[in-house]
Amino acid sequence: MATAPIITFKAGQCDLDTSSKPFKVKPQAQPGYIYLYSEDDLIHFCWRRRDASLTDPELDLVMVPTDGSFVPYEHKTSPQPTAKTNGRIFALKFASSSQRHLFWLQSKPQSQNGDESWFSPRDRKIGEIVNSLLQGEEVDVTRELANVRGSNNQPDDDDDDEDMEDAEPSLGHRASGGGGAGADATGGDVREEGESSREGGADGARAGPAGDSDASEAVRNLLSSLAEQPGLSGGQSQTQDKPYPHLSHLLPTFITVAMVDYIAANDPARLDSFLSFLPPSVLVLSGPNPEASSGNDEPAAAEVEKAKAAMSHNDKKALLKKVLRSPQFFQALGVLTQALRDGGLPGVADALGIRVENGGYLPNGTMPLGGGQAIEAFVEGVKKTVGGQ
Repeated sequence: MATAPIITFKAGQCDLDTSSKPFKVKPQAQPGYIYLYSEDDLIHFCWRRRDASLTDPELDLVMVPTDGSFVPYEHKTSPQPTAKTNGRIFALKFASSSQRHLFWLQSKPQSQNGDESWFSPRDRKIGEIVNSLLQGEEVDVTRELANVRGSNNQPDDDDDDEDMEDAEPSLGHRASGGGGAGADATGGDVREEGESSREGGADGARAGPAGDSDASEAVRNLLSSLAEQPGLSGGQSQTQDKPYPHLSHLLPTFITVAMVDYIAANDPARLDSFLSFLPPSVLVLSGPNPEASSGNDEPAAAEVEKAKAAMSHNDKKALLKKVLRSPQFFQALGVLTQALRDGGLPGVADALGIRVENGGYLPNGTMPLGGGQAIEAFVEGVKKTVGGQ
């Protein structure tokens, strides 16, 4: 079942044109929502079209606390030469990488002098709330927004959409303002827009808690088995850190789920190879005899094979999607990322059979790589290992 969003507000995506200076931000006219929700103590930052299902966001980022920031774009404060915008733009930035996403507020601007780039107190408060949530802070959204509601002598329901002048035409349906929060967004549930809840078991839904727990447990067990190996910690302090995306940034849902769809359509036999990497209990729980995995012991190999044989092509695809969308999958990526950053690259690479440069150690030394350098070496090692097979 979908988790109620913490905050929802109208916003569209933007493209950044860097072909000339000053850089230009090109807003996309497609009506959309930004919404944040928390699941297993992790914040999800999402954007979706307003005519799309809640279960089908185009952007679904699992945010590592303090890594992301959500700040208003103001040309006067930018160190680079930039043009003045005719809309209110926020930038989602990451401390671990140069990646960024730009969004423009689609609620009606509140400037009384016609300045469409002016951020009202409500606009800034929304940005502050989102930024605080990304830092891992607890925020009383209703109270914070109530303090600024109507501060500009504007009616509280003055939330009509407003196009930026240079917004590119969209072929999508332009949704009305009803059913969603705008500049004075509340903590309301966006499911109230008439969309069905995300139920476990449906194609593309989140994985059931039992299967997800087993998948997460498998990763935790792997890392626990490496804990006693030399060089599992301390690598980051021995070398200057290098900004590099976390594994959760490199494997967002919209890419991994699309990969499953592509493989299912073009090379369906490979679905079985992906299933072989799942914990046996996950497969059995999804099969015709889930009771075979009700105990503490691993299910018998015969039960695993029986479960796989009973799965249809769509069942296999759905199971892989559920695992990739599960919060436990992203938690596991976070645990693995931290292990690599803390000096565990040599042990992790050896356990997974991944060939990394210098075995995961600093050149001409015995200390393991740490920080962003370790993650980069791990990713490059995966590329080389897979490419050489």
